[in-house]
Amino acid sequence: MKKGELVEALAQATGESQAAAAKHLDAFIEVISQQMASGDEVTITGFGSFKASKRAARTGRNPSTGAAMEIPESTAVRFTPGAKLKAAVNGQ
Repeated sequence: MKKGELVEALAQATGESQAAAAKHLDAFIEVISQQMASGDEVTITGFGSFKASKRAARTGRNPSTGAAMEIPESTAVRFTPGAKLKAAVNGQ
């Protein structure tokens, strides 16, 4: 499902226009992004939690040449699914 399809599904589920659904989805994504950028965890009970975690700098290998290269530290986004989401995906 792509963003346009998600917006259409949200509009049908809520009875709102697609423009309103798109506005709500964009706001939702923006709020989660801002909270994670500031180091906060976002938890949606039953759905899951979004969390930023640090990856340390490390040495890797260039796959085409085999030469060693330094990979700088970075921040990764982690999502941990909630119980209701797990149950829905597993057909329970």
